[in-house]
Amino acid sequence: MDTKALRQKILDLAIRGKLVPQDPNDEPAEVLLERIREQKQQMFKEGKLKKKDIKNDTIIFKGEDNLHYEKFQDGTVKCIEDEIPFEVPE
Repeated sequence: MDTKALRQKILDLAIRGKLVPQDPNDEPAEVLLERIREQKQQMFKEGKLKKKDIKNDTIIFKGEDNLHYEKFQDGTVKCIEDEIPFEVPE
């Protein structure tokens, strides 16, 4: 196995969460990301962040058709299925 293949294998394992034991008590990523968005909005209201710091926030989700989409701050939605270079684990 060459270094490039090894690096790819490690990256693949890391993305899938197989490098360290997983804690079943951890919250899902969606919950964590939503909490971060709420904190950023609160920091914006408090004046700790500027509009430019939160204007590019997007939400990636799986639609009813089982394809991945990205929702932008202006409300537009774009299909990003062809941009995902690997299978996204559940």
